[in-house]
Amino acid sequence: MNHSEISSFIWGTADLLRSSFKQHEYGDIILPFTVMRRLDVVLEPTKQAVLDTAAKQLPDALRDTMLKRAAGVDFYNTSEFTMNDLLNDPDAIRENLTKYVTCFSPEIADIFDKFKIFDRIKDLADNDLLFLVVERFCDPRIDLSPASISNADMGDIYEELIRRFSEVSNETAGEHFSPRDGLRLAAELLVTGEMDDLTQPSRIVKVCDPCAGTGGALTVFADRVAQINPQATVVTYAQEINAQSYAICKSDTILKGGNVANVHLGDTLADDQMPGETFGYQISNPPYGVDWKKSQAAVRKEHDELGFAGRFGAGLPRISDGQLLFVQHMVAKMRPADQGGGRVAVFLNGSPLFTGQAGSGESEVRRYLLQHDLVDAIVAMPNDFFFNTGIATYIWVLDNTKEERRKGKVQLINANGIYSKMRKSLGSKRNEFTDDQIEQIVGMYQAFEDADPKLSKVFDKDEFGYITVDVRRPTLDEEGNPLTTARGKLIADKDKNDTENIPLTEDVNEYMAREVLPYAPDAWIEPRKQKKGQLLELRDGGVVGYEIPFTRYFYEYTPLRPSQEILAEIRDLEADIAQKLEKAGL
Repeated sequence: MNHSEISSFIWGTADLLRSSFKQHEYGDIILPFTVMRRLDVVLEPTKQAVLDTAAKQLPDALRDTMLKRAAGVDFYNTSEFTMNDLLNDPDAIRENLTKYVTCFSPEIADIFDKFKIFDRIKDLADNDLLFLVVERFCDPRIDLSPASISNADMGDIYEELIRRFSEVSNETAGEHFSPRDGLRLAAELLVTGEMDDLTQPSRIVKVCDPCAGTGGALTVFADRVAQINPQATVVTYAQEINAQSYAICKSDTILKGGNVANVHLGDTLADDQMPGETFGYQISNPPYGVDWKKSQAAVRKEHDELGFAGRFGAGLPRISDGQLLFVQHMVAKMRPADQGGGRVAVFLNGSPLFTGQAGSGESEVRRYLLQHDLVDAIVAMPNDFFFNTGIATYIWVLDNTKEERRKGKVQLINANGIYSKMRKSLGSKRNEFTDDQIEQIVGMYQAFEDADPKLSKVFDKDEFGYITVDVRRPTLDEEGNPLTTARGKLIADKDKNDTENIPLTEDVNEYMAREVLPYAPDAWIEPRKQKKGQLLELRDGGVVGYEIPFTRYFYEYTPLRPSQEILAEIRDLEADIAQKLEKAGL
């Protein structure tokens, strides 16, 4: 069986559960047993060596190390059972399985604790299903050994199962994982232009995903680096808020020989589990449009008390969407420029491009990113590309050590129309990238030019900036004369209050003379004032804002069809309908 067929077979376990469990509970049972079976077959060849070592009188300080050495991997199980052995005594399977699980090394015990495995064992035993479930996972038709299923394919199996469970329980699959073809593009954009860094002999490459899900993005990146430099050591770091996804990520990490101490459970925004760490590379797909109410107190405290010494100094977006908080977190985690710099590839929806007027939290974050020349490129993805949404999505590439030709510039790549239709949809995912299409997009990034204005455009970073000014006009008396205060200041007519967004690249006075005063010669700019606690940039009486109207830059005007052509088409349709009605005798 290939990995797709294996995931379908494992999914078939749901048929056993259907009469006793609700659909949303299937994943809580099937996922931990999938992990358990994978661990079981990995340990099977060295089972006797581990038992022999466990029987020895070993000093406590050496016991864990010696058992791992005997197992040949960084975990072990000291029970006398394998999962197949459990089938030999159906009447005692609950007791024996419980013992089997408790005999895993501490790292694995934590994984099963997050899966709440003992509750699952009890529920299955109470419904007389425990033996049948274990039996199915030991079916000789599925081989989960590393010799048959690679770690990358095993990751795909986990994620395919999560996607299916999420669909049947109406949960959001995209909160757990991202399509591998999209991750491959993101990883390729990260490594492009960094070959000097990545090909150094014995290179240690640190990569982090602060919203790791099951760890798929880290796997894709690590695999790509291994292709570039087989001698490189990729050290992965992860934080994940969902306990089930964390457990899978941790088990996947330990199976690959990674350091499980680098895999953390917790709310990235409210409780950074890796304080002080920085990374040369980060790749992530944070949740789209998810509110940050649960993190609000901690985030606001860090923003107010630490400012730019913390992670959220640039600004706080509206409470309904925390995407730009994750971006700020990743910026704070970039390796400093004087240590080699850092690059980020992060998936976002369209909201962070333009939501929020000048002075808003969103605009202030964009201002910080652009004025500090951190935005390297933004790639528009095809619609219907992710498993749980058909909306427009983008990859933002951030870099704090841009190559010379890219300094002060931002490249926009419109890959919205570059895709292949899938033979079979997976959730909302109907489109995918081929290898050639990924190469085409990366080629445009490398070319860094306006070669095809429909696909790639390069801008000066200040072209995204503007100044919002408050335009006022006087209140007039019955005779048309402007009213003033006792001090002679004009009284503004509130009904005529207006604002103008003036490009940062234009002179404000020249803009007013050209666009406003010819139509309202009595208008003036009412200077904005800084409110207490604000750090807005005020210029020429207005407040500086930034937005990236991506769609506008690639909009193609389609001329309207001539009215006579439309009229002729309507008449043809009417004649056709009349003919059909006549034939029907109506």
